[in-house]
Amino acid sequence: MHYVRALACPEIARCRVKHSTKQERSHPHVFGQFTELRDVVFVIQSQRNSYHSHRAEQRRTELLHQAQTLNQSSPDVVLLHKLSDYDGNWSILPALPRLASQFCQTSSWIVFLEEETSVNLHNLMQVLSKFNTRQEWFLGRPLHDDEPTIIHHYAFSEDPYSFSFPDFMAGWALSCPLAKRTAERMNYEPPKSDFTIDLQHEIALYIWEEGRGPALTAVKEFCSERHNSSSTGDCATTVNTYLSTCGNPVQKEDIFVAVKTCQRFHGDRVPFVKQTWEKDAASLEYYSDITDPYIPTIHLGVPNTERGHCAKTFAILRRFANGAITQAPWLLIVDDDTMISLPRLQRLLGCYDPNEAVSVGERYGYGLSRGGYSYITGGGGMVFSRVAVQNILAGGCGCHSSDAPDDMVLGMCLTTLGLPVTHSPLFHQGRPDDYVKELLARQSPISFHKHWNINPVAIYQLWLTEPNLRRPHLLPKTR
Repeated sequence: MHYVRALACPEIARCRVKHSTKQERSHPHVFGQFTELRDVVFVIQSQRNSYHSHRAEQRRTELLHQAQTLNQSSPDVVLLHKLSDYDGNWSILPALPRLASQFCQTSSWIVFLEEETSVNLHNLMQVLSKFNTRQEWFLGRPLHDDEPTIIHHYAFSEDPYSFSFPDFMAGWALSCPLAKRTAERMNYEPPKSDFTIDLQHEIALYIWEEGRGPALTAVKEFCSERHNSSSTGDCATTVNTYLSTCGNPVQKEDIFVAVKTCQRFHGDRVPFVKQTWEKDAASLEYYSDITDPYIPTIHLGVPNTERGHCAKTFAILRRFANGAITQAPWLLIVDDDTMISLPRLQRLLGCYDPNEAVSVGERYGYGLSRGGYSYITGGGGMVFSRVAVQNILAGGCGCHSSDAPDDMVLGMCLTTLGLPVTHSPLFHQGRPDDYVKELLARQSPISFHKHWNINPVAIYQLWLTEPNLRRPHLLPKTR
């Protein structure tokens, strides 16, 4: 998709704002009452896909087993994807009214975890006991932008470091007074932007409320260190890898790669693909508005459009589904300026069942506060199982215009059909400079997008080639 749609953000001017010098709070006064597990509800930010729901169930089981070893009653553990039928609950704010009304009558805290967040319950209870539960608290491990970035709508452009947002993988928490007030606010003042792009930043921005609400309180015991590493003794939370061992990677022959291009970019973008990642594809086709035998490209009978490319994408889906070109169980659709590691994608797809209707990539949302839909953003790469493609086409989905945004149309279609949109943080709609380097450094990224103001070959070699060497010199300096 084109970023211009995601920049329709009425609060941008105010994001640059008079409160920009306000730092996250830290070093709270110790509160006298010890928090028990019955005072906490855990919300695991789970997904409907069978692999992810299984990982979330494992995390739930670990929490309950740990509670038994502490001789405390079992806490409430909620899998977010099971909270209700609404698929947009992953964006948290639509789920908050139900969470607050259901649990904050008897609990004091809502603690959010990703499926790869490990928890030391004893340490966590000690941490939460430092805070007066009658007050509003927003706790987590703070992240900051080093420079203004498009995925945050260039917020706080004068001093990006002045605004902090939580590292979701390290866990984060809301006291129930804040959860209840924020849930009530959702009834009359939902987020101003229609787009959900980087949830952890957008949650913090909504809670902060232009300085009227609490800033994130930094809690050093919410840790980003790997689970079982030697330096995590005081940590309440630690992190696992983004990608668990899932057995063997899928074979390269199992992935059919469709590259969208046009005559305008045959001379610059297509050579990049050929110079870098094309060699890792067993089956790849370029789709353009002309037939160029030297690349070669395929003209699907669809005229080129400046944006959207919906008609072209649906033509690709039909070509893949008819089985004449390939019987591969997986389809990858990318732009000609997508930078991608196919070997890493092969490893990722080893976690998924191709017999399910799988759609995976970087998940965005549109209108989620009012019953909208999720979609896989196109620039980072959209991956579909053959079953998903067959369901999309059989469901009667299509384009209202040839230049409609293909990724968003597909998202509406999947939502209508009741099929899950699965998020992987390893896909990226932007360039490496658009993301917090600290988060990228603990990934083995699968993709980036856009050649704007970068050397794409150098980016590919640095971030996407094997072996994946960690890059400590690229991490932001700590102030």
